[in-house]
Amino acid sequence: MSLLTVRDATTGAELLRTDDAAEIARALAPINVRFERWEVAELPEGADAEAVLAAYRPQLDAFMAGSSAGTADVIKLDVSHPQKDALRAKFLSEHTHTEDEVRFFHEGAGNFVMHVGGKVYDAHCTRGDLISVPADTQHWFDAGVEPKVTALRIFTDTTGWTPHYTGTDMSDRFPAVTG
Repeated sequence: MSLLTVRDATTGAELLRTDDAAEIARALAPINVRFERWEVAELPEGADAEAVLAAYRPQLDAFMAGSSAGTADVIKLDVSHPQKDALRAKFLSEHTHTEDEVRFFHEGAGNFVMHVGGKVYDAHCTRGDLISVPADTQHWFDAGVEPKVTALRIFTDTTGWTPHYTGTDMSDRFPAVTG
């Protein structure tokens, strides 16, 4: 189940907790984060990347027509991945990117945690969630210690994905909330 938790970045006080998709979208809109639910394609569990891309082609084409994004691929990460710990660590510290970070969760879950305007917005995204974190937004991502995620990545230029670390301890102070 999708979940948004908003906390005060100074005190840690919880300001909002909701699992209602419409309320999540409304709460993220003021910080220019796009959140929506897409119908999940009926594919066998563990379908290959080509099948996942083909299943979502109509939604992808519509999404990309309304943005500067021009291509998409699929990332799969689970506990059997030999670099799962290194991949988790790479995005677990607060960072920014030079382009929007757009993900659609076909299977599994992960948390996009954004530090904006004195608040920490923790979006636990699950199957069927699309999230677009704007360029230059301070954030981190956590797929968990036992990741299981298949997600579409939508982008303009993959060099925009390079993380630019802020050097703060925000991700240590605000670990991802999953329930």
